[in-house]
Amino acid sequence: MKEVPSPNFNAREPDTPLQYIVLHYTGMKTAADALAHMTTSGSEVSAHYMIDEDGSLTRLVAEEDRAWHAGKSFWRGERDINSASIGIELVNPGHLFGYRPFPPEQIAALKDLLREIMDRHNLPPSCLLAHSDIAPTRKEDPGELFPWEELAKEDMGLWPDLLPYDFGPEKEAGEAFALLRHIGYDCPDGDDSACFAALNAFQRRYHPEALMEELTPETLARLRALARATG
Repeated sequence: MKEVPSPNFNAREPDTPLQYIVLHYTGMKTAADALAHMTTSGSEVSAHYMIDEDGSLTRLVAEEDRAWHAGKSFWRGERDINSASIGIELVNPGHLFGYRPFPPEQIAALKDLLREIMDRHNLPPSCLLAHSDIAPTRKEDPGELFPWEELAKEDMGLWPDLLPYDFGPEKEAGEAFALLRHIGYDCPDGDDSACFAALNAFQRRYHPEALMEELTPETLARLRALARATG
């Protein structure tokens, strides 16, 4: 593992427990561009780790410190996600510069890192979040090509375990919004725009085949299944 310290960090809030790992893509043309951006003080952006497409790992901020990767965000009532999480950047040009699948070498390195972090901090599978989960009106990363189901099969993240009754009866969007809130998304009552953004973030992660469709029976079934899994 390479060490490239970033100046962009501060102390975690002492009363905020470390609960989550947030995955991002770099969204820049090259890994060098992303690394330069996250290690320049004026950018006010960083992450704890960056994983290149060949699987090479770089640490920028110590885990005990608060990296600046989440921005304005929310999950399960928590708004200081930077204090509550570890941030991992995956090198990928993203939707702006030519979004592409994540190479096997990169995903293998990510799995190794996730296992170490989860063991070190005693974090459950539900700790794993997408940047788009916590900021659905602003972010798309790591995006619909990220292999969430593959990781969930190895207890890194959750995946909907569908049962027959999850498919009926069909309900209106109100049920979907309530399920999104239960799962953890920022879906304020009465703010349909924010709630549909949260629905889109859910589809991007758990039902990419329906991405950008407002609400399908399959998406609703997956919402019901995941809500059940989150207790």
